Amino acid sequence: MSETDTKSRRRGGRERRDPNAKPAAPAYITRAIPTYEVMSEENLRKIEAAADRILAEVGLDIRDDDECLAMFRRAGARVDGLRVRFEPGHLREILKTAPRSFTQHARNPARSVQIGGDSVVFSPAYGSPFVMDLDRGRRYGTLEDFQNFVKLAYACPWLHHSGGTVCEPTDVPVNKRHLDMVYAHMRYSDKAYMGSITSEERAEDSIAMSRLLFGADFVDKHCVILGNVNVNSPLLWDGTMTKSARAYARANQAAVIVPFILGGAMGPVTNAGAIAQAHAETMVGCAITQLERPGAPVIYGNFLSSMSLRSGSPTFGTPEPAIGSMVVGQLARRLGLPLRCAGSFTTSKLPDGQAMQESVMSMLSAVHCGANFILHSAGFLDGLLSMSYEKFMMDADFCGALHSYLGGVRVDDNTLAMGAFHEVVPGGHFLGSAHTMANYTTAFFDSTISDDTPFETWQEAGQTSSATRANKRWKAALAEYQPPPIDPGVDEALRDFIDRKKAAMSDQWY
Repeated sequence: MSETDTKSRRRGGRERRDPNAKPAAPAYITRAIPTYEVMSEENLRKIEAAADRILAEVGLDIRDDDECLAMFRRAGARVDGLRVRFEPGHLREILKTAPRSFTQHARNPARSVQIGGDSVVFSPAYGSPFVMDLDRGRRYGTLEDFQNFVKLAYACPWLHHSGGTVCEPTDVPVNKRHLDMVYAHMRYSDKAYMGSITSEERAEDSIAMSRLLFGADFVDKHCVILGNVNVNSPLLWDGTMTKSARAYARANQAAVIVPFILGGAMGPVTNAGAIAQAHAETMVGCAITQLERPGAPVIYGNFLSSMSLRSGSPTFGTPEPAIGSMVVGQLARRLGLPLRCAGSFTTSKLPDGQAMQESVMSMLSAVHCGANFILHSAGFLDGLLSMSYEKFMMDADFCGALHSYLGGVRVDDNTLAMGAFHEVVPGGHFLGSAHTMANYTTAFFDSTISDDTPFETWQEAGQTSSATRANKRWKAALAEYQPPPIDPGVDEALRDFIDRKKAAMSDQWY
Protein backbone atom coordinates (compact mmCIF):
# COMPACT_ATOMS: atom_id res chain seq x y z
CA MET A 1 0.00 0.00 0.00
CA SER A 2 1.33 3.45 -0.90
CA GLU A 3 1.82 6.23 1.63
CA THR A 4 -1.14 8.08 0.08
CA ASP A 5 -3.33 5.01 0.42
CA THR A 6 -2.25 4.56 4.03
CA LYS A 7 -3.16 8.15 4.88
CA SER A 8 -6.45 7.83 3.07
CA ARG A 9 -7.25 4.62 4.92
CA ARG A 10 -6.47 6.28 8.26
CA ARG A 11 -8.79 9.13 7.36
CA GLY A 12 -11.55 6.78 6.21
CA GLY A 13 -14.92 6.94 7.92
CA ARG A 14 -14.81 3.21 8.68
CA GLU A 15 -11.88 3.47 11.11
CA ARG A 16 -13.43 6.43 12.88
CA ARG A 17 -16.69 4.56 13.47
CA ASP A 18 -17.49 2.54 16.57
CA PRO A 19 -17.70 -0.99 15.14
CA ASN A 20 -20.21 -1.87 17.86
CA ALA A 21 -22.60 0.92 16.89
CA LYS A 22 -26.00 -0.46 15.81
CA PRO A 23 -28.54 1.25 13.56
CA ALA A 24 -32.11 1.62 14.73
CA ALA A 25 -33.27 -1.32 12.57
CA PRO A 26 -31.54 -4.35 11.03
CA ALA A 27 -28.89 -3.51 8.45
CA TYR A 28 -30.74 -5.93 6.15
CA ILE A 29 -33.41 -8.61 6.41
CA THR A 30 -32.64 -12.27 6.86
CA ARG A 31 -35.74 -13.97 5.50
CA ALA A 32 -37.46 -16.50 7.74
CA ILE A 33 -40.00 -17.61 5.13
CA PRO A 34 -39.19 -19.76 2.09
CA THR A 35 -38.95 -18.63 -1.49
CA TYR A 36 -41.64 -19.98 -3.78
CA GLU A 37 -41.11 -22.46 -6.59
CA VAL A 38 -43.97 -21.74 -8.99
CA MET A 39 -42.60 -23.46 -12.10
CA SER A 40 -41.99 -27.18 -12.56
CA GLU A 41 -38.57 -28.63 -13.26
CA GLU A 42 -39.72 -29.63 -16.75
CA ASN A 43 -40.77 -26.11 -17.68
CA LEU A 44 -37.68 -24.52 -16.13
CA ARG A 45 -35.58 -26.76 -18.37
CA LYS A 46 -37.63 -25.63 -21.38
CA ILE A 47 -36.96 -21.96 -20.60
CA GLU A 48 -33.25 -22.64 -20.07
CA ALA A 49 -33.17 -24.55 -23.36
CA ALA A 50 -34.88 -21.64 -25.13
CA ALA A 51 -32.26 -19.25 -23.70
CA ASP A 52 -29.53 -21.59 -24.93
CA ARG A 53 -31.07 -21.64 -28.41
CA ILE A 54 -31.24 -17.82 -28.47
CA LEU A 55 -27.56 -17.68 -27.54
CA ALA A 56 -26.46 -20.36 -30.00
CA GLU A 57 -28.72 -19.69 -33.00
CA VAL A 58 -29.28 -15.93 -32.82
CA GLY A 59 -26.61 -14.62 -30.48
CA LEU A 60 -26.15 -11.08 -29.19
CA ASP A 61 -24.39 -8.04 -30.59
CA ILE A 62 -21.67 -6.28 -28.61
CA ARG A 63 -21.00 -2.80 -29.96
CA ASP A 64 -18.17 -0.34 -29.37
CA ASP A 65 -16.13 -2.60 -27.10
CA ASP A 66 -13.45 -4.50 -29.00
CA GLU A 67 -11.86 -5.77 -25.79
CA CYS A 68 -15.14 -7.33 -24.70
CA LEU A 69 -15.41 -9.13 -28.04
CA ALA A 70 -11.80 -10.27 -27.68
CA MET A 71 -12.48 -11.63 -24.18
CA PHE A 72 -15.34 -13.75 -25.45
CA ARG A 73 -13.27 -14.91 -28.42
CA ARG A 74 -10.47 -16.01 -26.08
CA ALA A 75 -13.03 -17.76 -23.90
CA GLY A 76 -14.21 -19.86 -26.85
CA ALA A 77 -17.38 -18.07 -27.99
CA ARG A 78 -18.10 -17.75 -31.71
CA VAL A 79 -17.51 -14.13 -32.67
CA ASP A 80 -18.56 -12.95 -36.12
CA GLY A 81 -18.16 -9.19 -36.39
CA LEU A 82 -20.26 -7.79 -33.58
CA ARG A 83 -22.35 -10.96 -33.19
CA VAL A 84 -21.39 -13.37 -30.40
CA ARG A 85 -22.84 -16.86 -30.07
CA PHE A 86 -22.44 -19.43 -27.32
CA GLU A 87 -22.77 -23.18 -27.15
CA PRO A 88 -25.24 -24.48 -24.56
CA GLY A 89 -23.70 -24.52 -21.10
CA HIS A 90 -20.75 -22.29 -22.02
CA LEU A 91 -21.90 -19.27 -20.01
CA ARG A 92 -22.82 -21.40 -17.01
CA GLU A 93 -19.23 -22.61 -16.86
CA ILE A 94 -17.91 -19.05 -16.95
CA LEU A 95 -20.32 -18.02 -14.18
CA LYS A 96 -19.04 -20.65 -11.76
CA THR A 97 -16.39 -18.18 -10.54
CA ALA A 98 -19.01 -15.65 -9.39
CA PRO A 99 -19.69 -15.60 -5.61
CA ARG A 100 -23.06 -16.85 -4.41
CA SER A 101 -23.20 -14.02 -1.89
CA PHE A 102 -21.06 -11.09 -0.81
CA THR A 103 -20.98 -8.18 1.60
CA GLN A 104 -21.31 -4.62 0.38
CA HIS A 105 -19.53 -2.59 3.01
CA ALA A 106 -20.91 0.73 4.20
CA ARG A 107 -18.76 3.43 5.76
CA ASN A 108 -20.65 2.73 8.96
CA PRO A 109 -19.82 -0.98 9.45
CA ALA A 110 -23.10 -1.51 11.31
CA ARG A 111 -24.94 -0.71 8.06
CA SER A 112 -23.02 -3.06 5.74
CA VAL A 113 -25.37 -5.35 3.82
CA GLN A 114 -25.20 -8.97 2.78
CA ILE A 115 -26.34 -9.63 -0.79
CA GLY A 116 -27.26 -13.22 -1.63
CA GLY A 117 -28.51 -16.26 0.23
CA ASP A 118 -31.42 -15.47 2.56
CA SER A 119 -30.70 -11.73 2.78
CA VAL A 120 -33.06 -9.03 1.49
CA VAL A 121 -31.91 -5.43 0.95
CA PHE A 122 -34.35 -2.59 0.20
CA SER A 123 -33.07 0.34 -1.89
CA PRO A 124 -34.89 3.46 -3.18
CA ALA A 125 -36.18 3.92 -6.74
CA TYR A 126 -33.67 4.83 -9.42
CA GLY A 127 -33.46 6.98 -12.53
CA SER A 128 -36.46 9.35 -12.64
CA PRO A 129 -35.94 12.66 -14.47
CA PHE A 130 -38.90 14.24 -12.64
CA VAL A 131 -39.83 14.61 -8.99
CA MET A 132 -43.28 15.18 -7.56
CA ASP A 133 -44.97 16.25 -4.34
CA LEU A 134 -48.44 17.42 -3.35
CA ASP A 135 -47.32 21.02 -2.89
CA ARG A 136 -45.43 21.75 -6.12
CA GLY A 137 -46.58 19.02 -8.46
CA ARG A 138 -44.41 17.40 -11.13
CA ARG A 139 -41.15 19.11 -12.09
CA TYR A 140 -37.62 18.31 -13.19
CA GLY A 141 -35.42 16.96 -10.42
CA THR A 142 -32.65 19.10 -8.93
CA LEU A 143 -29.58 18.40 -6.85
CA GLU A 144 -31.51 19.58 -3.80
CA ASP A 145 -34.18 16.96 -4.52
CA PHE A 146 -31.48 14.34 -4.94
CA GLN A 147 -29.94 15.24 -1.60
CA ASN A 148 -33.37 15.23 0.04
CA PHE A 149 -34.08 11.68 -1.07
CA VAL A 150 -30.65 10.53 0.13
CA LYS A 151 -31.43 12.09 3.51
CA LEU A 152 -34.87 10.46 3.63
CA ALA A 153 -33.39 7.05 2.79
CA TYR A 154 -30.76 7.52 5.49
CA ALA A 155 -33.36 8.51 8.06
CA CYS A 156 -35.73 5.64 7.22
CA PRO A 157 -35.03 2.53 9.32
CA TRP A 158 -36.73 0.26 6.79
CA LEU A 159 -34.48 1.10 3.82
CA HIS A 160 -31.10 -0.58 4.04
CA HIS A 161 -29.37 1.07 1.11
CA SER A 162 -28.88 4.65 -0.10
CA GLY A 163 -29.51 3.71 -3.74
CA GLY A 164 -28.02 5.34 -6.81
CA THR A 165 -29.59 7.87 -9.17
CA VAL A 166 -32.59 8.43 -6.93
CA CYS A 167 -33.59 11.20 -9.33
CA GLU A 168 -31.76 13.08 -12.07
CA PRO A 169 -30.34 16.40 -10.79
CA THR A 170 -31.05 18.21 -14.05
CA ASP A 171 -29.67 21.53 -12.77
CA VAL A 172 -26.14 20.05 -12.87
CA PRO A 173 -24.34 19.41 -16.22
CA VAL A 174 -24.71 15.85 -17.48
CA ASN A 175 -20.97 15.19 -17.48
CA LYS A 176 -20.52 16.42 -13.89
CA ARG A 177 -23.64 15.40 -12.01
CA HIS A 178 -22.33 11.91 -11.21
CA LEU A 179 -19.71 13.50 -8.96
CA ASP A 180 -22.34 15.37 -6.95
CA MET A 181 -24.59 12.31 -6.76
CA VAL A 182 -21.92 9.95 -5.44
CA TYR A 183 -20.73 12.61 -3.00
CA ALA A 184 -24.29 13.10 -1.72
CA HIS A 185 -24.51 9.39 -0.89
CA MET A 186 -21.18 9.55 0.89
CA ARG A 187 -21.82 12.76 2.80
CA TYR A 188 -25.52 12.65 3.70
CA SER A 189 -25.74 8.94 4.49
CA ASP A 190 -23.50 6.22 5.86
CA LYS A 191 -25.40 3.37 4.21
CA ALA A 192 -24.15 1.44 1.18
CA TYR A 193 -24.63 3.16 -2.18
CA MET A 194 -24.42 2.87 -5.98
CA GLY A 195 -22.23 4.68 -8.49
CA SER A 196 -22.46 5.96 -12.05
CA ILE A 197 -22.66 3.73 -15.13
CA THR A 198 -23.28 6.31 -17.89
CA SER A 199 -19.69 6.06 -19.15
CA GLU A 200 -16.55 4.15 -18.29
CA GLU A 201 -14.91 7.34 -17.05
CA ARG A 202 -17.84 8.13 -14.75
CA ALA A 203 -17.77 4.59 -13.40
CA GLU A 204 -14.05 5.02 -12.75
CA ASP A 205 -14.70 8.35 -11.00
CA SER A 206 -17.25 6.66 -8.73
CA ILE A 207 -14.74 3.96 -7.83
CA ALA A 208 -11.95 6.54 -7.32
CA MET A 209 -14.14 8.45 -4.87
CA SER A 210 -14.87 5.19 -3.05
CA ARG A 211 -11.14 4.59 -2.72
CA LEU A 212 -10.83 7.99 -1.05
CA LEU A 213 -13.65 7.12 1.34
CA PHE A 214 -12.59 3.57 2.24
CA GLY A 215 -8.92 3.35 1.23
CA ALA A 216 -7.61 1.84 -1.99
CA ASP A 217 -6.42 -1.41 -0.44
CA PHE A 218 -9.75 -2.00 1.29
CA VAL A 219 -11.66 -1.39 -1.97
CA ASP A 220 -9.49 -3.85 -3.86
CA LYS A 221 -10.41 -6.58 -1.39
CA HIS A 222 -14.02 -5.69 -0.57
CA CYS A 223 -17.16 -4.56 -2.38
CA VAL A 224 -18.16 -1.01 -1.40
CA ILE A 225 -20.12 0.20 -4.47
CA LEU A 226 -22.64 -1.18 -6.97
CA GLY A 227 -23.22 -0.18 -10.59
CA ASN A 228 -26.62 -0.82 -12.21
CA VAL A 229 -25.82 -1.88 -15.80
CA ASN A 230 -28.64 -2.22 -18.34
CA VAL A 231 -28.82 -4.38 -21.45
CA ASN A 232 -30.14 -2.64 -24.55
CA SER A 233 -32.86 -5.24 -25.04
CA PRO A 234 -33.38 -7.02 -27.32
CA LEU A 235 -30.04 -8.82 -27.55
CA LEU A 236 -27.67 -5.86 -27.64
CA TRP A 237 -24.87 -4.93 -25.30
CA ASP A 238 -23.43 -1.50 -26.12
CA GLY A 239 -19.96 -0.36 -25.19
CA THR A 240 -21.13 2.21 -22.66
CA MET A 241 -22.60 -0.55 -20.53
CA THR A 242 -20.00 -3.27 -21.13
CA LYS A 243 -17.13 -0.89 -20.35
CA SER A 244 -18.85 0.28 -17.17
CA ALA A 245 -19.52 -3.32 -16.11
CA ARG A 246 -15.89 -4.18 -16.76
CA ALA A 247 -14.72 -1.12 -14.81
CA TYR A 248 -16.65 -2.23 -11.74
CA ALA A 249 -15.48 -5.83 -12.06
CA ARG A 250 -11.86 -4.77 -12.65
CA ALA A 251 -11.99 -2.92 -9.32
CA ASN A 252 -13.62 -5.95 -7.60
CA GLN A 253 -16.91 -4.05 -7.28
CA ALA A 254 -20.35 -5.39 -8.14
CA ALA A 255 -22.20 -4.78 -11.38
CA VAL A 256 -25.96 -5.34 -11.27
CA ILE A 257 -26.79 -6.80 -14.70
CA VAL A 258 -30.32 -5.87 -15.77
CA PRO A 259 -32.31 -6.33 -19.00
CA PHE A 260 -35.21 -3.92 -19.50
CA ILE A 261 -37.99 -5.79 -21.26
CA LEU A 262 -41.38 -4.32 -22.04
CA GLY A 263 -43.38 -7.28 -23.29
CA GLY A 264 -44.37 -6.75 -26.91
CA ALA A 265 -41.71 -4.06 -27.52
CA MET A 266 -38.21 -5.03 -26.35
CA GLY A 267 -39.16 -8.65 -25.93
CA PRO A 268 -41.90 -11.13 -26.83
CA VAL A 269 -45.40 -10.36 -25.62
CA THR A 270 -45.52 -13.79 -23.96
CA ASN A 271 -44.05 -14.26 -20.51
CA ALA A 272 -42.05 -17.42 -21.20
CA GLY A 273 -40.33 -15.93 -24.25
CA ALA A 274 -39.51 -12.70 -22.42
CA ILE A 275 -38.06 -14.64 -19.48
CA ALA A 276 -35.91 -16.76 -21.80
CA GLN A 277 -34.61 -13.63 -23.54
CA ALA A 278 -33.85 -11.92 -20.24
CA HIS A 279 -32.05 -15.01 -18.96
CA ALA A 280 -29.84 -15.10 -22.04
CA GLU A 281 -29.03 -11.37 -21.89
CA THR A 282 -28.29 -11.44 -18.17
CA MET A 283 -26.00 -14.46 -18.34
CA VAL A 284 -23.90 -12.70 -20.99
CA GLY A 285 -23.61 -9.57 -18.86
CA CYS A 286 -22.67 -11.54 -15.75
CA ALA A 287 -20.10 -13.48 -17.78
CA ILE A 288 -18.46 -10.21 -18.89
CA THR A 289 -17.65 -9.42 -15.26
CA GLN A 290 -16.16 -12.86 -14.66
CA LEU A 291 -13.97 -12.72 -17.76
CA GLU A 292 -12.75 -9.29 -16.66
CA ARG A 293 -11.97 -10.45 -13.12
CA PRO A 294 -12.91 -13.98 -12.06
CA GLY A 295 -14.53 -13.92 -8.65
CA ALA A 296 -15.73 -10.33 -8.87
CA PRO A 297 -19.15 -9.92 -7.22
CA VAL A 298 -22.05 -9.65 -9.62
CA ILE A 299 -25.84 -9.54 -9.25
CA TYR A 300 -28.23 -11.29 -11.64
CA GLY A 301 -30.83 -8.61 -12.34
CA ASN A 302 -34.19 -8.60 -14.04
CA PHE A 303 -36.75 -5.97 -15.01
CA LEU A 304 -39.84 -7.47 -16.61
CA SER A 305 -42.74 -5.22 -17.46
CA SER A 306 -45.71 -5.11 -19.79
CA MET A 307 -47.35 -2.72 -22.23
CA SER A 308 -50.82 -1.52 -22.96
CA LEU A 309 -51.00 -2.83 -26.51
CA ARG A 310 -53.97 -0.57 -27.21
CA SER A 311 -52.04 2.63 -26.50
CA GLY A 312 -48.42 1.54 -26.70
CA SER A 313 -47.77 2.87 -23.19
CA PRO A 314 -45.64 0.92 -20.70
CA THR A 315 -47.50 -0.54 -17.73
CA PHE A 316 -45.99 -1.38 -14.35
CA GLY A 317 -47.15 -3.45 -11.41
CA THR A 318 -49.24 -5.78 -13.55
CA PRO A 319 -49.73 -9.47 -12.67
CA GLU A 320 -47.89 -11.09 -15.60
CA PRO A 321 -44.45 -9.58 -14.84
CA ALA A 322 -45.06 -10.25 -11.14
CA ILE A 323 -45.50 -13.98 -11.67
CA GLY A 324 -42.67 -13.84 -14.22
CA SER A 325 -40.42 -12.56 -11.45
CA MET A 326 -41.16 -15.71 -9.49
CA VAL A 327 -39.75 -17.79 -12.34
CA VAL A 328 -36.74 -15.49 -12.67
CA GLY A 329 -35.97 -16.16 -9.01
CA GLN A 330 -35.85 -19.89 -9.70
CA LEU A 331 -33.51 -19.36 -12.66
CA ALA A 332 -31.14 -17.17 -10.64
CA ARG A 333 -30.96 -19.75 -7.85
CA ARG A 334 -30.12 -22.45 -10.37
CA LEU A 335 -27.16 -20.34 -11.47
CA GLY A 336 -26.15 -19.68 -7.88
CA LEU A 337 -26.15 -15.88 -8.27
CA PRO A 338 -27.55 -13.13 -6.04
CA LEU A 339 -30.76 -11.66 -7.48
CA ARG A 340 -32.12 -8.18 -8.09
CA CYS A 341 -35.75 -8.25 -9.14
CA ALA A 342 -38.97 -6.17 -9.20
CA GLY A 343 -39.73 -3.25 -6.85
CA SER A 344 -42.59 -0.86 -6.04
CA PHE A 345 -43.66 -0.53 -9.68
CA THR A 346 -46.65 1.56 -10.75
CA THR A 347 -47.91 3.58 -13.70
CA SER A 348 -50.12 5.74 -11.50
CA LYS A 349 -49.52 9.50 -11.72
CA LEU A 350 -50.46 10.09 -8.07
CA PRO A 351 -49.67 8.37 -4.76
CA ASP A 352 -53.13 6.83 -4.72
CA GLY A 353 -54.89 3.48 -4.53
CA GLN A 354 -53.70 2.43 -8.00
CA ALA A 355 -50.13 3.28 -7.04
CA MET A 356 -50.15 1.12 -3.94
CA GLN A 357 -52.13 -1.74 -5.51
CA GLU A 358 -49.59 -2.06 -8.32
CA SER A 359 -46.63 -1.52 -6.03
CA VAL A 360 -47.72 -4.15 -3.54
CA MET A 361 -48.30 -6.64 -6.38
CA SER A 362 -44.76 -6.10 -7.60
CA MET A 363 -43.04 -5.92 -4.21
CA LEU A 364 -44.65 -9.12 -3.00
CA SER A 365 -43.40 -10.89 -6.11
CA ALA A 366 -39.90 -9.61 -5.29
CA VAL A 367 -39.89 -10.88 -1.71
CA HIS A 368 -41.49 -14.21 -2.65
CA CYS A 369 -39.23 -14.86 -5.65
CA GLY A 370 -36.14 -14.58 -3.46
CA ALA A 371 -34.76 -11.22 -4.57
CA ASN A 372 -31.74 -10.21 -2.51
CA PHE A 373 -31.35 -6.62 -3.68
CA ILE A 374 -34.61 -4.82 -4.40
CA LEU A 375 -34.05 -1.56 -6.24
CA HIS A 376 -37.11 0.69 -6.68
CA SER A 377 -38.35 -0.17 -3.19
CA ALA A 378 -39.56 3.39 -2.51
CA GLY A 379 -40.65 6.42 -4.51
CA PHE A 380 -41.47 4.86 -7.91
CA LEU A 381 -44.34 6.70 -9.62
CA ASP A 382 -45.50 7.61 -13.12
CA GLY A 383 -43.91 4.60 -14.81
CA LEU A 384 -40.49 5.50 -13.32
CA LEU A 385 -40.62 8.98 -14.81
CA SER A 386 -41.28 10.63 -11.44
CA MET A 387 -39.82 10.22 -7.97
CA SER A 388 -42.57 11.10 -5.50
CA TYR A 389 -41.89 12.36 -1.99
CA GLU A 390 -45.23 11.07 -0.72
CA LYS A 391 -44.96 7.72 -2.50
CA PHE A 392 -41.45 7.38 -1.06
CA MET A 393 -42.81 7.59 2.47
CA MET A 394 -45.75 5.28 1.73
CA ASP A 395 -43.48 2.68 0.14
CA ALA A 396 -40.94 2.95 2.94
CA ASP A 397 -43.72 2.31 5.43
CA PHE A 398 -44.71 -0.80 3.48
CA CYS A 399 -41.07 -1.91 3.57
CA GLY A 400 -41.36 -1.73 7.34
CA ALA A 401 -44.36 -4.04 7.20
CA LEU A 402 -42.36 -6.42 5.03
CA HIS A 403 -39.72 -6.68 7.75
CA SER A 404 -42.36 -8.32 9.93
CA TYR A 405 -43.79 -10.36 7.06
CA LEU A 406 -40.40 -11.79 6.08
CA GLY A 407 -39.69 -12.53 9.72
CA GLY A 408 -42.29 -15.29 9.61
CA VAL A 409 -43.98 -16.69 12.70
CA ARG A 410 -41.64 -17.15 15.63
CA VAL A 411 -42.41 -20.14 17.83
CA ASP A 412 -40.97 -20.35 21.34
CA ASP A 413 -42.17 -20.43 24.93
CA ASN A 414 -42.93 -16.71 24.92
CA THR A 415 -44.84 -16.62 21.63
CA LEU A 416 -46.90 -19.70 22.47
CA ALA A 417 -48.16 -17.66 25.46
CA MET A 418 -49.16 -20.54 27.75
CA GLY A 419 -48.78 -18.28 30.79
CA ALA A 420 -51.39 -15.95 29.36
CA PHE A 421 -53.83 -18.82 28.80
CA HIS A 422 -53.45 -19.79 32.46
CA GLU A 423 -53.93 -16.18 33.56
CA VAL A 424 -56.98 -15.26 31.45
CA VAL A 425 -60.24 -16.93 32.40
CA PRO A 426 -62.53 -18.32 29.68
CA GLY A 427 -64.63 -15.49 28.30
CA GLY A 428 -62.16 -12.91 29.62
CA HIS A 429 -59.67 -10.83 27.65
CA PHE A 430 -55.93 -10.59 27.23
CA LEU A 431 -55.69 -6.78 27.28
CA GLY A 432 -54.27 -6.48 30.77
CA SER A 433 -52.48 -9.82 31.01
CA ALA A 434 -48.81 -9.93 31.98
CA HIS A 435 -47.96 -11.49 28.62
CA THR A 436 -49.67 -8.69 26.69
CA MET A 437 -48.00 -6.01 28.79
CA ALA A 438 -44.60 -7.62 28.22
CA ASN A 439 -45.01 -7.93 24.46
CA TYR A 440 -47.40 -5.26 23.19
CA THR A 441 -44.71 -2.76 22.13
CA THR A 442 -43.06 -5.24 19.74
CA ALA A 443 -45.88 -7.63 18.82
CA PHE A 444 -47.12 -5.75 15.73
CA PHE A 445 -45.66 -3.47 13.10
CA ASP A 446 -46.61 0.11 13.87
CA SER A 447 -47.23 2.10 10.68
CA THR A 448 -46.37 5.79 10.64
CA ILE A 449 -48.65 6.44 7.64
CA SER A 450 -51.82 4.42 8.21
CA ASP A 451 -54.71 5.79 10.27
CA ASP A 452 -56.29 3.17 12.51
CA THR A 453 -58.38 5.49 14.67
CA PRO A 454 -62.20 5.32 14.80
CA PHE A 455 -64.07 7.10 12.00
CA GLU A 456 -65.17 9.97 14.25
CA THR A 457 -61.60 10.61 15.45
CA TRP A 458 -60.30 10.56 11.89
CA GLN A 459 -63.10 12.92 10.82
CA GLU A 460 -62.43 15.39 13.63
CA ALA A 461 -58.69 15.34 12.81
CA GLY A 462 -59.30 16.62 9.28
CA GLN A 463 -60.22 13.48 7.28
CA THR A 464 -56.69 13.15 5.94
CA SER A 465 -55.68 10.70 3.20
CA SER A 466 -52.57 8.54 3.36
CA ALA A 467 -50.89 10.81 0.80
CA THR A 468 -51.58 13.86 2.98
CA ARG A 469 -50.13 12.09 6.01
CA ALA A 470 -47.11 11.06 3.94
CA ASN A 471 -46.64 14.69 2.91
CA LYS A 472 -46.33 15.67 6.56
CA ARG A 473 -44.02 12.73 7.28
CA TRP A 474 -41.39 13.57 4.64
CA LYS A 475 -41.33 17.20 5.69
CA ALA A 476 -40.89 16.23 9.32
CA ALA A 477 -38.17 13.73 8.44
CA LEU A 478 -36.18 16.35 6.55
CA ALA A 479 -36.65 18.90 9.33
CA GLU A 480 -35.34 16.38 11.88
CA TYR A 481 -32.50 15.09 9.69
CA GLN A 482 -29.02 15.05 11.21
CA PRO A 483 -26.10 14.10 8.92
CA PRO A 484 -23.88 11.20 9.94
CA PRO A 485 -20.37 12.25 10.94
CA ILE A 486 -17.61 12.00 8.37
CA ASP A 487 -13.88 12.38 8.84
CA PRO A 488 -12.97 15.98 7.84
CA GLY A 489 -9.87 14.77 5.99
CA VAL A 490 -11.90 12.37 3.88
CA ASP A 491 -14.49 15.03 3.15
CA GLU A 492 -11.77 17.46 2.09
CA ALA A 493 -10.19 14.86 -0.20
CA LEU A 494 -13.54 14.11 -1.83
CA ARG A 495 -14.32 17.77 -2.39
CA ASP A 496 -10.87 18.37 -3.83
CA PHE A 497 -11.30 15.43 -6.22
CA ILE A 498 -14.67 16.76 -7.37
CA ASP A 499 -13.38 20.31 -7.85
CA ARG A 500 -10.42 19.15 -9.92
CA LYS A 501 -12.54 16.87 -12.09
CA LYS A 502 -15.11 19.59 -12.74
CA ALA A 503 -12.47 22.21 -13.52
CA ALA A 504 -10.88 19.93 -16.10
CA MET A 505 -13.96 19.79 -18.37
CA SER A 506 -16.50 22.19 -19.80
CA ASP A 507 -20.19 21.81 -19.03
CA GLN A 508 -22.24 19.45 -21.17
CA TRP A 509 -26.01 19.60 -20.89
CA TYR A 510 -26.96 16.68 -23.15
